[in-house]
Amino acid sequence: MPPSISSLFDTLRPNGRPMRGHFIVCGSDALAYRLVEELSQRYNAAVTVIKTPGQRLEGRDFTDLPGVRVLTADRLDDRIFTEAGVQTASGLALVAQDDVGNIHAAMRAQDLSPQLRLVIRMYNTGLGYRIRLLFHDCAVVSDSSIAAPAFVEAALGDGAPSYFRLGGRTLFATRRSEIGEKDVIAGLAVTAAGKAPVVLPAEQRLADLVLAVAHGEPQAAAAKRKRRRWGIGAALRSMRHGVSRTMRIWLGVTLGFQILATLGLALSDDEKTTPWKVSYQMLVTAFAGAAYEKNDSFLNQLCKLVIMITGLVLVPLITAAIVQASVNTRLALNSGKLLTPMSDHVVVVGLGNVGTRVIRALHDLGVPVVAVDKNEHSRGATLAREREIPFIVGDASREEILRSASVERCKALVIVSTDDVVNLEAALQGRSLNPKLKVVLRLFESDLAERIQRTFNIAITRSVSSIAAPAFAAALMEREVIATIPVGRRVLLVADVPVAAGSRLAGAPIGGADSDQECRVIALTPTGGSLPTWQPVPTRVLAPHDRITVVATRAGLSKLLALASSPTDPIGQPDAAAAE
Repeated sequence: MPPSISSLFDTLRPNGRPMRGHFIVCGSDALAYRLVEELSQRYNAAVTVIKTPGQRLEGRDFTDLPGVRVLTADRLDDRIFTEAGVQTASGLALVAQDDVGNIHAAMRAQDLSPQLRLVIRMYNTGLGYRIRLLFHDCAVVSDSSIAAPAFVEAALGDGAPSYFRLGGRTLFATRRSEIGEKDVIAGLAVTAAGKAPVVLPAEQRLADLVLAVAHGEPQAAAAKRKRRRWGIGAALRSMRHGVSRTMRIWLGVTLGFQILATLGLALSDDEKTTPWKVSYQMLVTAFAGAAYEKNDSFLNQLCKLVIMITGLVLVPLITAAIVQASVNTRLALNSGKLLTPMSDHVVVVGLGNVGTRVIRALHDLGVPVVAVDKNEHSRGATLAREREIPFIVGDASREEILRSASVERCKALVIVSTDDVVNLEAALQGRSLNPKLKVVLRLFESDLAERIQRTFNIAITRSVSSIAAPAFAAALMEREVIATIPVGRRVLLVADVPVAAGSRLAGAPIGGADSDQECRVIALTPTGGSLPTWQPVPTRVLAPHDRITVVATRAGLSKLLALASSPTDPIGQPDAAAAE
């Protein structure tokens, strides 16, 4: 760090503790503030914040944080990066909500400091996997991807599985008996009542707790749901909800008169009657006309007249009901609305960055979900339609919209739109419809979230920035942990580890990274590749700059990082903060 910058931060830091590096953060929203707070308070690092004039007017004020210097620039160019001290900085975080702008700024910064650690905020993680290969030392992090599991876990409660997204897949921990063998990625542990679990056993087939790919509901459940969707019962339910109440009343009255007249005709007949004979006589009389019988009693004549007249009325009524049901069903399918009421499902309000990932995760985990957003072209609308997730367009703060999502019978209401006022109003509206409803509410202000949870007795509130900031800070500190899986009282870490040139792993087979009860390789991303290869062959030789994804204990990950690091690089230990 240049002397001028170092002396400046010495005057800003009152606690006298040694600084753990100098970091630059570009951005001024809630995530940027929480990240700066995490770096300066928890890691005791010096931080320079760069903001544009627009961000300075609309964003956060960092003056309340010690050891933080704020610079303003019209654009992120070489001049402002040099003034911020990028040549000697420990890391640069680009956390504005602008994927392209963040990439451009990262390229500028790397030209000035080729060895700089970069952390880029991106929503498009698929693009992020490719982008990080352009830089020497880069991590691409999505705040919505980090926050989504917390909302899913809060919605499902104790039944929520440990899951994470990696390489376009949803992976989760589950019992081997509950998943097909072809979907198992790795054996996690052998568990037995009264005994400590044996994690990452040598014989993976013995593991009853496994890491598996989530495809949604099991095939048997899907087939059963398909039968319900196309069976007679489904047709009757669609008719019931697709036909207006007035039409149903007219149909009921007409059929009631026909049934009463038919019973009267059957009772007045001296001959022995059967159910088939009664039905046949009603249908023939209603639709073919009754033959004149001069010896018929008055009751017979009256019953036949009623059957004929109601038969004439019944034909157009049935035709109108079928047309009405077909039109209403088509309109419901086109708009994504529910054809029939649901129960024991999760309603997700807001299909922005976080909401899109929440509905994808719930769908992959086989949880019935209904999506609500006031914008029919929102980010998650396409995903909802592709996966046949019911999508209701409307303002969730209105009672009729929540009723149309069957919120009275749902398991949980997850509200993750970007408007705090709308979120709170929708939460209170949902609670009024169902006093016992579990509400998971997104609020940008963590302090406001805590106060609303106490004041309004709303079960759970979440702040995306508070959830995501520790992960961004850990990425700046070059921690490799990307997910955690609890196993009893132990925790397994999921990590993405690069193979450095000159390391002991470079030129060694993948099997050399495995260690029984400590570390297991589950995927390999080859040099220049963008998507991982799952369950790679153990004899495959690792090349410099390959990346391996592992499930490991803390001790196992520490050993692996030592094997994968260059002899000239310091060996970092993954701390608890990165794993939490």
